[in-house]
Amino acid sequence: MRLPSSSFNKGKSRSFWNSAIISAKASENPYTNTILLPKTKFPLRADAAKREHLFRDRCTKDLYPWQLENNPKDLFILHDGPPFANGNVHSGHAMNKVLKDIINRYKMLQGHKVYYRPGWDCHGLPIELKALEQIRRKGKEATLSPTNIRKIAREKALSEVEKQRHSFKSWGVMGDWDNPYLTLTNDYEIRQLRVLTDMIKNGHIYRQLKPVYWSPSSKSALAESELEYKENHVSKSIHVRFSLTELAPALKKKWDYHIQNKDLYALIWTTTPWTIPSNKAISVHPDLKYSLVEVPEGDKKGTYIVGSDRIDALKQEIKADIINVLDQVSGQELLGSIYQHPLNHGIMPIIGGDHVTAESGTGLVHTAPGHGMEDYEVCLKHNIEMLSPVDDSGCFTKEAGSELEGKMAFTEGNAAVIDLLEKGSALVIAQDYTHKYPYDWRTKQPVMLRATAQWFANVEHLQQKAVDNLKKIRMVPEVSIRRLEQFTLSRKEWCISRQRSWGVPIPALYDQDGEALLTENSVEYIIKILQEKGTDAWWQEQDDSVFVAPEYRNNGKVYKRGYDTMDVWFDSGTSWTMLQNMPDRDPQKPVADVYLEGSDQHRGWFQSSLLTSIAVTGKAPYGTLITHGFALDEKGQKMSKSIGNTLEPIFITEGGKDKKKNPAYGSDVLRYWVANCEYTRDVSIGPSIISQISDNLRKVRTTARFLLGNIYDFKEEHYVEYDKLQDVDKYMLHELYKYNDRVTNAYNDFAFNRVAQNIQNFTNTTLSSFYFDTIKDRLYNENESSESRRMAQTVLYEVLKSYTTSLAPFICHTAEEIYENYKAITSSPESSVFKTGWLKSSEQWNNDDLNIKWSTLLHLKGEVNQVLEAARQEKHIRSSQEADILLCLNSNSKLGKLVDSVDSSELSSLFMTSQVNITNEKSDCIQGESERDSVVEGDNCKIVLSKSKNSKCPRCWNYHSTQDDSLCSRCSNVLSK
Repeated sequence: MRLPSSSFNKGKSRSFWNSAIISAKASENPYTNTILLPKTKFPLRADAAKREHLFRDRCTKDLYPWQLENNPKDLFILHDGPPFANGNVHSGHAMNKVLKDIINRYKMLQGHKVYYRPGWDCHGLPIELKALEQIRRKGKEATLSPTNIRKIAREKALSEVEKQRHSFKSWGVMGDWDNPYLTLTNDYEIRQLRVLTDMIKNGHIYRQLKPVYWSPSSKSALAESELEYKENHVSKSIHVRFSLTELAPALKKKWDYHIQNKDLYALIWTTTPWTIPSNKAISVHPDLKYSLVEVPEGDKKGTYIVGSDRIDALKQEIKADIINVLDQVSGQELLGSIYQHPLNHGIMPIIGGDHVTAESGTGLVHTAPGHGMEDYEVCLKHNIEMLSPVDDSGCFTKEAGSELEGKMAFTEGNAAVIDLLEKGSALVIAQDYTHKYPYDWRTKQPVMLRATAQWFANVEHLQQKAVDNLKKIRMVPEVSIRRLEQFTLSRKEWCISRQRSWGVPIPALYDQDGEALLTENSVEYIIKILQEKGTDAWWQEQDDSVFVAPEYRNNGKVYKRGYDTMDVWFDSGTSWTMLQNMPDRDPQKPVADVYLEGSDQHRGWFQSSLLTSIAVTGKAPYGTLITHGFALDEKGQKMSKSIGNTLEPIFITEGGKDKKKNPAYGSDVLRYWVANCEYTRDVSIGPSIISQISDNLRKVRTTARFLLGNIYDFKEEHYVEYDKLQDVDKYMLHELYKYNDRVTNAYNDFAFNRVAQNIQNFTNTTLSSFYFDTIKDRLYNENESSESRRMAQTVLYEVLKSYTTSLAPFICHTAEEIYENYKAITSSPESSVFKTGWLKSSEQWNNDDLNIKWSTLLHLKGEVNQVLEAARQEKHIRSSQEADILLCLNSNSKLGKLVDSVDSSELSSLFMTSQVNITNEKSDCIQGESERDSVVEGDNCKIVLSKSKNSKCPRCWNYHSTQDDSLCSRCSNVLSK
């Protein structure tokens, strides 16, 4: 019986052979039981939520230790960037963990020992805030001591680790889940402190009072990697005039005529009015041109110094009808002029600064060294002390003045400063200004630059070596190297200290004058104590002298502990230390083969790992660095709980309350979504996308079901050697060889969506639309043990092995289920498909001549299909089996010789027609029901279709019978045996 191809290709919910059986029973066909219909227990429906757990342990828990013990190749290490132990897992977590698992499974199938130890980043502000919230809920009896905060924070972190670990394991991610690394364990913290010690020894760590990013909302310093920028932040921008009390000597005589009996002002512009109380100087660029201008009328009336290139912009900004230019000088001539502060009336200088530009503002820059790095650096050169009258909460201190003290600088303080300037006639104009501004990435609140004493790592010492190492690293995608280089070169220092309780202490001691002791010997002594007692001892010990090394006890100083903790990026950035000295590892290689994280880690973990490793070992910690994008909703928008567009993985794997509306797809659908993503960019996920992925996976199951169902009676002893196969079978093996090669190359390139595309094309085009249709007649209607049937089964067996293995890194549970249904056929059955090795192709399958031949035949098949479809549309035939095809072509042409070399029965199977005849004589090209003049590979060919004069065989449905209701000769022979 030849079944309609559409019943397979369209992936109906009922299997095609069940449809055929029902149809046969309906017509009471007496030959139904003689047909070798497919048989398999492999279900079309995955029922994944109920069945995946049956295959999980064999490909995760049991497999991980087995491969480390038994795989023959060298150790492969994909180092896990630790997710933060806080909150439910989201789609981004799924993309990250599944991508890593795909790589690990591929490497393992290739025979490598795979080392994958999952990790968690357990310190940091969000966990500490949860601990504080819990303590405050307890009321007055609760204590906010660091010891209590740390105790509760530890419990919170460990609880979050357990929840996230359960989710990660449910996705079929293989690894050492019983032994994850946690940044809160003593062994991890001690290794981290030893990295700090090495960096101290190498001169990379120092302490300084200078402006740093400060988060009032979390009351801590932040590193640049902990910032995110809000594009539409609205500040109040102001133009302020500072009254000049004395001109530089070069200008006194020159401007005497212009400023007689007039007040002269230096005009500045700023978007941070709250920093005006901290003003210590005005900076100008010595090489820029500056103009003395007059606004003759209106409330902005006055004589001002502004940058010459900014006059037109100023006229628009302050809405002045007329600005008269009185004179022009260089910035150099302005140096040494003196002005009076409009609020505290202090006398301040105009100084030179190379950071000043004429691109915005007035060309004169308000300089507050306590609240800006460029301001700090230029004032340092001029020995100008800094002022930062803002406390940890972002409120003004008494140094700002009684009218500002206690006010929040960003809000009421800002408004109060503007009001004071206006009362003092110093405010020219105030208006809203929308711009990009840094926010604390944890609290989502704005940050400020504020001078505090902090610990820094000197990145400038490490930059060039880091960038040189990046050039040796494989980057996926390649363009990501520019982003990482840019971030590495753009920072000169890394603020590593934080004012929090929950973290690894910076083991610094301070004498009565506030001088810090952070030497190699001192830290080594402290490390020994903390290794024995744990880092909680830094807060629990009552006596500071416990931590003073013997050589510092008799120097006349009394030391006390500092309670700063380390930046969490320093925590996670030192995770590479646990990979040092791994057995079976080439010491010349980086400690990890692969790091894989999201694009935000160019500013974070990728960079902190690189810098700490360069500082200690002189080498990068990774050989390949892979970057993935973010998970967006189906409209391409960022997911947000406030918007309500989030899609948690559990909703995909376990479904919603209404399973008909939101079915439980299981983890393989989630994994297959990841595999199909162009992950190097931002990717979308949502119900309709997941539904499409589920349909694609159903096609995979349908294909596997066909393969399994048609080798149910096949054993390796039935295997037909290559030389004995039919031409079409050899060609199918050639296609399989190329498929295996393409898939392997795509996996090697970490291009998993390319693998998925190859699988889809192979499934729909090569197998379903070509080979399966071509061999169905042999499979169903030949004698069970006939050589032609065994030939087809041999090829199906090879296809099944490659197909299952190529899918295994993506959909591990499905692959295990497929393997479970055919492993008994193999000579050496394994307990898991992942123990069978990677794709295997025989070189003899790779036959270019055969490929050329069959490419031409498939082109010809396409032309014949056009004729068949036209005849169907015109209702000359109902199915292709009713048609006889006559090919009229030149027997001496390449096409003629090629077609002549193929048996007509093979052509009939290829075209799925009753029979195929060939003629070289134009006179024999009789007129049929449908015809077409074609050009195939450059040769002319006329295709003529006629309705077959033969009858339909009631067993195989081919039109080969000589009379109605009688068997064809082939079926008669089969039944007679």
